[in-house]
Amino acid sequence: MRLLDRYLLRELLVPLFYCIAGFLIFWIAFNLSQELREFQKQKLHGGDIALYYLVQTPEFLAFPIIPVSLLLALLYTLTNHARHQELTAMRSAGISLWRLARPYFAVGLVASLVVFALNEICVPSTDQLAERIMSSRVAKKPSRENSVLQANLAFTSDTRYGRRKWQIGLYNTETFEMTEPKVDWTLRGGAYRELIAGRAVYTNDTWTFYDVYEHTYSHASGPLTNRNYFAAISIPEFFETPEQIKSEIKISSRLGRPAAKSADMPLIEIWNYLQLHSKLSRTDKNRLYTNLHGRLAAPWTCLVVVLIAIPFGAPSARRNVFVGVASSILICFAYFVLLRLTIAMGMGGMLPPWFAAWFPNLSFGIAGAWLTMRVR
Repeated sequence: MRLLDRYLLRELLVPLFYCIAGFLIFWIAFNLSQELREFQKQKLHGGDIALYYLVQTPEFLAFPIIPVSLLLALLYTLTNHARHQELTAMRSAGISLWRLARPYFAVGLVASLVVFALNEICVPSTDQLAERIMSSRVAKKPSRENSVLQANLAFTSDTRYGRRKWQIGLYNTETFEMTEPKVDWTLRGGAYRELIAGRAVYTNDTWTFYDVYEHTYSHASGPLTNRNYFAAISIPEFFETPEQIKSEIKISSRLGRPAAKSADMPLIEIWNYLQLHSKLSRTDKNRLYTNLHGRLAAPWTCLVVVLIAIPFGAPSARRNVFVGVASSILICFAYFVLLRLTIAMGMGGMLPPWFAAWFPNLSFGIAGAWLTMRVR
């Protein structure tokens, strides 16, 4: 790494650290003032409150603390360099603005990867952990057994491979064991098949049913044409995996609540759910695909931030560093308004989901690149 890159990185990382820490402290203080009465009502101790904010931190870090802090730090750093004519000296030595921005883009890329990891690994479980902490002092903790067992689970898998109706008396989300499962589906010739078992387990990528009664009908409401009993039977054509069933349990409950948060719906679970349901209602399809593309687009906001900060902070002028602060506030406000608007339009079906999710990044990124090329 060249000496110039090390210098630019050092000058950026110090204010970036302070921005992240400052925003985090401000968020905790603001949220604490709103939730203090609820904490008292739930009889939480100081350690419980600290743990509550610890598990909530990844969600707020991912969006908006890291992107906003990076924008503010970049504008502060670039404005400070420009105010002391450092950028002018560097460019007079034949170093282009794009070359100067290389370490900034490296930081933006690392920040994007961090945001993606937080969104997909940490954030999905924070809500449940926070709820457990909140109710730990006044409510009886749910047993581990009850938390992994799903009673009376019913769903329909509808894909290009076929349509099956599943009804499960009790399903264990950790051992992948079903109690009293019943599966109905239509065969290629139009016959209707029904499988009723005592239990089923998922081993070697295949569902194996035990104590099985198999009924075949001429059609869905037709007479019984065949009946068999098997002590055990494996059915490889049942492609429904435990991961897909877990996604079905989680996402189907949220689709029924329009105001439910999408932060705890990671990409893999949305994708698994879509694999089970190729024929969704238009409302559910718009909502899921907008969430899918939104989660893909969100981390790259950090790279867009770099493109926006360069033309606003790099022009040579003896400006006050607080100009960078004011600029970051205006840029963030415009970006978040546009993002909220396009996401709402995507979920409402007024815009294609991919366009709704990616348009803010594309528009701000293209505008930033164009403005950067015009910097003198």
